[in-house]
Amino acid sequence: MKRFIERIIESLLTVSGGITSVAILLIIIFLFKEGIGLFGSPTVEKGYSLCVHSTNRVSSLTVKEIKRVFDGEITSWETLGGADEEIMPFRFETVFSRYSDEELGENYRLLTDKLGQLIGDHPNIIAFLPQQFVPVDVPGVKVLAEKHVSVADFFGGNEWMPTATPSPLFGVVPLIVGTLIVSIVAILIALPLGLGVAIYLSELAGERTRKWMKPAIELLAGIPSVVYGFFGLVALVPVVQQTLRLPVGETAFTGSLLLAIMALPTIITVAEDAMRNTPRTVREASLALGATNWQTIYKVVIPYSASGISAAVVLGIGRATGETMAVLMVTGNAAVMPRSLFDAVRTIPATIAAELGEAPAGGAHYQALFLLGCILFVITMIVSVSAEMIAKKQQKQQKGQ
Repeated sequence: MKRFIERIIESLLTVSGGITSVAILLIIIFLFKEGIGLFGSPTVEKGYSLCVHSTNRVSSLTVKEIKRVFDGEITSWETLGGADEEIMPFRFETVFSRYSDEELGENYRLLTDKLGQLIGDHPNIIAFLPQQFVPVDVPGVKVLAEKHVSVADFFGGNEWMPTATPSPLFGVVPLIVGTLIVSIVAILIALPLGLGVAIYLSELAGERTRKWMKPAIELLAGIPSVVYGFFGLVALVPVVQQTLRLPVGETAFTGSLLLAIMALPTIITVAEDAMRNTPRTVREASLALGATNWQTIYKVVIPYSASGISAAVVLGIGRATGETMAVLMVTGNAAVMPRSLFDAVRTIPATIAAELGEAPAGGAHYQALFLLGCILFVITMIVSVSAEMIAKKQQKQQKGQ
């Protein structure tokens, strides 16, 4: 009977592990499937087209060229490979200021004809029109060839403007740079402090001190991130602004400080547990050979608990990289390329949290946010694999010694 119960428990554990693995795999597949769909989306806003005069030599435009044309940065068709004429941008909504209701007719039945006449009369025009009003059968009108968002546009672009018209911009470089700056600086601050406190609690602190410090530190790990965000907004932001004499206190540096505070409890707890698991016989052997207490800590305890310390680092980086609300509240939430650590930034998790509720399901913006999730997944995986490789290398070196 006992053997039978053990087999049932083993089977349940096996099934549970298999279901968990399949669920994780399906989540990853869904994430990448939705994200990669962005590269099949048109560069022009869905449901719209760009029209020019049929004599125009330009047949297609890139995302950046469309933006610069409608922003007035490119004013001549010659710059785009066309004739030496001034570009005349035209948006659909301006048609109602150009024509009266009487000219458009009842229920705007003549709207398409008016648009075709307008494009035919202006060889230098570029019109941004809804597809249902594009005068495709009117002589003198040409619809520019439709392009799709490319890998270079996404990973090489430095402008994130997903709601821009006529062409949304999905340049992810500012978001990746903002995420890496905030996360790396946070770890550089938190790691030495966390390891220092872990060494103190494990090797130097008395039992009485450890009994009240350890629960207090673990309690900090349970504080919701939004509470940390309020603390950063009320306490850290004014201090950073006044101390460094900045125009605003919501900067990448402020976000790094807050993330370092949030990552400290995790790093301290995991690293301290790993150090305390070092066998007492190993410590005594080191001391018996004449090593001092500090030499034992540095040469014996830390190398022995390297895998646990690596786990603490990975968990700390994961907390810093994946944090959303706290970072969103203190970094300025600006999706622009930072020039220094004291500029406003926006991270990938903050972008997903801020924009996912407004993105139409299945649209290019929606797919771009899923692709940001894929990037975040890859970054976290690289960190985890790197830490695991470092830990295994250290273990091999210990065995070789």
